Amino acid sequence: LKSISERIGFMFLFDTHVHTKEVSPCGNVSAAKTVRLYHEAGYRGLCITDHLKRGYIRDHCFENWKEYISCFLRGWHAAKAEGEQLGMDVLLGAELCLDESVNEYLLFGINEKFLYDHPDLYAKSLPELRKIADQNDILIFQAHPFRPEMERADARLLDGVEAVNGNPRHNSHNELAAQFAEKNKLLVCAGSDCHEIEDVGRSGIRTQNRICNLFDLKNILKNGAFECISIR
Repeated sequence: LKSISERIGFMFLFDTHVHTKEVSPCGNVSAAKTVRLYHEAGYRGLCITDHLKRGYIRDHCFENWKEYISCFLRGWHAAKAEGEQLGMDVLLGAELCLDESVNEYLLFGINEKFLYDHPDLYAKSLPELRKIADQNDILIFQAHPFRPEMERADARLLDGVEAVNGNPRHNSHNELAAQFAEKNKLLVCAGSDCHEIEDVGRSGIRTQNRICNLFDLKNILKNGAFECISIR
């Protein structure tokens, strides 16, 4: 028998929070292998959200912002190339850590030009980031806001929070994140926070319509036209 979500048409699986070995020092799975594993798990797409943090990038192969972003994009480029071979939609995102705190923010709606045009993005304050995001139609979601080391950001500066984080090596207190979102009338998202093979497909969103591009992703997140999934 089909599940309720399948019967009402929520058929497409998409992960909003995925890292690659090429970029994130904490990532242990190559971009191409990650995409293949998601394809095998029945996903139709994913957002590559490698860490965008001062000095935190594999191989440190940069001397300026342009070179830094070129390094940062390696994982997404490799994942996107593999996705094209498999018919997977692989979008660009980022998990940004600002210098001012250890909090991390998932950015949805960014593209290569935006990253090159905004040097030292991690040096901005959250209010400054909010202004930049508004000018460029970018969504800011606080990632796993209830992990012990995190502080809740001013909800007025956020679009949403990651209400479901599937990483099995952290207690993200997802129930508290969901309550925080509801209390502050924020959008939500769900993602695996994939760093290891065991993380693939542990969480994500299930949608009625396929997410083919950044516009689709932002619209679905804004409209809440999805259901969060988790195998935890």
